[in-house]
Amino acid sequence: MNAISPASSGSSAAVRSSPALWQQLQLAAQGLRAVRAGQSARAVLQLWPASLRPGAQALLYHGLRHLGTAQVLREQLATRKPSAQVDALLCLALAALWQPDAVGYDDFTLVNQAVTALRKQRDTQAQAGFVNACLRRFLRERTALQAVVAQSPLAQWNHPLWWIEKLQRQYPAQWQAVLEANNGRAPLSLRINTTQISRGDYLAQLQEQGMAAWPVQGSGLLLTQAVDVRQLPGYAQGWFSVQDAGAQTAAPLLLEGLQAEDPSAPLRILDACAAPGGKSAHLIEHALAIGQSIRLLALDVDAARCERIHENLQRLRLQAHAQVQVADAGQVAQWQAHLQGHRLDGILLDAPCTASGIVRRHPDVRWLRRPEDVAALAKTQQYLLRQLWPLLREGGRLLYCTCSVFHEEGQDQMQQFLAQHANARLVHPVQHGLPRYFSAVQAPAAGESGDDHDGFFYGLLEKTTGTGTAGDCPDA
Repeated sequence: MNAISPASSGSSAAVRSSPALWQQLQLAAQGLRAVRAGQSARAVLQLWPASLRPGAQALLYHGLRHLGTAQVLREQLATRKPSAQVDALLCLALAALWQPDAVGYDDFTLVNQAVTALRKQRDTQAQAGFVNACLRRFLRERTALQAVVAQSPLAQWNHPLWWIEKLQRQYPAQWQAVLEANNGRAPLSLRINTTQISRGDYLAQLQEQGMAAWPVQGSGLLLTQAVDVRQLPGYAQGWFSVQDAGAQTAAPLLLEGLQAEDPSAPLRILDACAAPGGKSAHLIEHALAIGQSIRLLALDVDAARCERIHENLQRLRLQAHAQVQVADAGQVAQWQAHLQGHRLDGILLDAPCTASGIVRRHPDVRWLRRPEDVAALAKTQQYLLRQLWPLLREGGRLLYCTCSVFHEEGQDQMQQFLAQHANARLVHPVQHGLPRYFSAVQAPAAGESGDDHDGFFYGLLEKTTGTGTAGDCPDA
């Protein structure tokens, strides 16, 4: 079902009740303006009326995935750049016309409704004729404009040029596949809460309702069709969480073979940047599944995001195993009292990053980031590693992870940390995950494997006696 098209509902009553396309276009254009001004799409969507949100979000996300193409087309069709709202709506309309099958409307309807959207607003009425002329010219010259798009890397790949060039340097054999994956849509991945129900039993429930899925990771399922997760069986009972298959690697990787320093005590684990709580919950679920008691301290600097951790843990029936605190993980003195004098057995540092690995799930990320953000975030990551490492007991482990594919936020961090800390060793070769497939193996054919996931990086460090020399960081 296409969320943009009223006709996709299959019901005449639904068609009559669906918001007009011009209203959705207006709202999506406002969203694009906000993203261009530096706001995240997720924050913008939360302010939209519920009745308009699904269609407007679909239009906005489609436009963000094809914004490079739309901007190049607009430059060809308009001698001067129009006002911000008009330009945003024009770019969204061009993106939709570029791939009309993806949005579910014919050319005439798209042009008509884009012009109507401008005429319905006093401050854009005067530009309606201009936009109408641009869009009709596009329809007349579509074939010639395709040749122009083919010559522009921005239009062809729909990423900023600095981003494309960085991937070309860092992944010379894979950069095209990464960009293509980024322009697709992420699948719906679930992690089954095995403290409540087995994966096999939950899969059977899905199959009874006619939903197809296949297993991923140790307790995950990949659904073949996106649905409202609140309507899936067991949502309110905490039977599952939504979590990308790549993110489901973290908890088993950190906990594998890890024992509490005191065998009579629970594992003492810190989730340093925990919101919204997906990995925190998985750490608890996995520990219980392998027969380990656990006491988790979850930190996040934002109070509202900490409330989301609370809500997720409560829904999953896991709150008894965790303590959630509003705190900056790097300001250790402010929250160290919660450790009650104990050293930690394990630390999960899911560090702030560019989010360059989750572009297919958050298509605004590529347009929000700037080249200088990479170096700034790398410094934050280095700072957090230095601050948290002393809290770990000898023999304890720290899992450093980011949802980034850029080397500065992954393997470069591990190389630098190992060079500076003689009491650290890498437990396994680092793991680079590129969108849809692991970079260490050949990409699976569609539908043949569950290795469909976002991009990520994992480096598992163990604290040693420190008598040896700092080591290198072996690649995956």
